[in-house]
Amino acid sequence: MLTGNHVARIAFSHHDHVDIEPISYVYAAGWIYGRTSQGSKLRTLAHNRWVAVETDQVVSLAEWQSVVVKGALYLLAPDGVQQDTYALALEQIRTVAPRALEADDPTPERTQLFRVHADQVTGRASRA
Repeated sequence: MLTGNHVARIAFSHHDHVDIEPISYVYAAGWIYGRTSQGSKLRTLAHNRWVAVETDQVVSLAEWQSVVVKGALYLLAPDGVQQDTYALALEQIRTVAPRALEADDPTPERTQLFRVHADQVTGRASRA
């Protein structure tokens, strides 16, 4: 299910505040790759990089599946020691968003690439 879906929610917290936001992502080899824009989410993640990512597949109220991935989020930079990881992340992201970080990118504000290691993966399902 993680490889077949590309929209999820990412939950993160700092002190007593928890937030959850939708993201687009790609799952490959034990990592969730995504991108986001600069803002409060990144400021929060600078203090606590532990996140949960959830994606669902819903057929009806009685038939659905849900997967939750918990792990550490790593911000990626295009240069320095992360250069190869950044290139890999961009390659993965372009499998679902081919114009990502190009001049004609439909979401040009999403300039920060990241990945989340799938430290813990759990799932639930209901079958009709």
